[in-house]
Amino acid sequence: MIMRKPPSSATVLSWVPVCVMAMVCVVDVVAGPSVGFLPLVSLGPAFSGLVGGWRRTAVIGAVALVLCVGLGLYDGLFEERRGFTAMASVAGVTGVGVAAAVMRSRREAELASVRSIAEVAQRVLLRPVPRTAGPLQAAVSYTSAVAEARIGGDLYEVVASPYGVRVIVGDVQGKGLAAVETAAVVLGAFREAAYDETDLVGLGERLERSVERELEGEKFVTAVLAEVGADHEVVLLNYGHPAPVLVRRDGTVDLPQPLAYALPLGLSAHGAEGPKPFRVPFAPGEQLLLYTDGVTEARDEHRRFYPLAERVYLLKDRDAHRALDTLREDLVRHTAGPPHDDAAMLLLRYHGHDEGEHTAVPA
Repeated sequence: MIMRKPPSSATVLSWVPVCVMAMVCVVDVVAGPSVGFLPLVSLGPAFSGLVGGWRRTAVIGAVALVLCVGLGLYDGLFEERRGFTAMASVAGVTGVGVAAAVMRSRREAELASVRSIAEVAQRVLLRPVPRTAGPLQAAVSYTSAVAEARIGGDLYEVVASPYGVRVIVGDVQGKGLAAVETAAVVLGAFREAAYDETDLVGLGERLERSVERELEGEKFVTAVLAEVGADHEVVLLNYGHPAPVLVRRDGTVDLPQPLAYALPLGLSAHGAEGPKPFRVPFAPGEQLLLYTDGVTEARDEHRRFYPLAERVYLLKDRDAHRALDTLREDLVRHTAGPPHDDAAMLLLRYHGHDEGEHTAVPA
């Protein structure tokens, strides 16, 4: 049996002006001229101006005017002012409807242009991470808290440098265009310094100087830097950012914490000591998930935080992108709607060079 596709909301709305005018005509004929329904014919072009283009609104207005003349003659309303008043009402509403349709079409064109620019900005700022980098398979998920937005204040990047695969995940304080501009500064500095600096400390200092030139006052950027070389270790440098989640081959979960917490990027003027790099074993078959606080601070209807460490068992798909999509869908179900903060996740899987190696997840 062939299933027919239900009509879309746009199709239903397009028929509203016609249905309204038909109902007015039927009621006017049945009730007679004494009730005074004739001016309601103007509802047709009024509704059309809200949902249709200006040409369609003008056509609906012309049809409404013809109906007004016909019903006015049928009811004998042109022997007095009522018929001419009804015609003036239909003509006036049609003119307003055409003007409203023109303005709405212009706004829709401007919005389409803005969305196109946002998509270009996304490709420049948050470029797709490489599917593989050295011994790693990478996947990323990003959800902006701003409606209709593609980008926000969270940032991420993966660079295969001469010193190993270097990664950054960060979160800019604030939202809007100012946060996007700051994220662009951090990512630009990271992409350049990742190839030049021989260690993460030097890389972090380059980022600190770039952020200090950009930010003013008490604004800051939390970030975690990671470097994976050929020694089955990951070097981490944490600037006040949530600790990553490390899934071992046997399915156990670790949250590598720095020996001492450091201030975020942009707050070095307060005189605090910078972060110290620390090494964590990271071997083939294991997974490292870096994320922003929009993930762990996402709340459900009972105000409970998202239990990320308990949900890493969802990363069981052999394809990293599908696995991360599954985790993101679970996050959306937890919040029962759009997130209240930008949420970024970057998954690194250490596959090594042996085809028989596989990634383990908690049971």
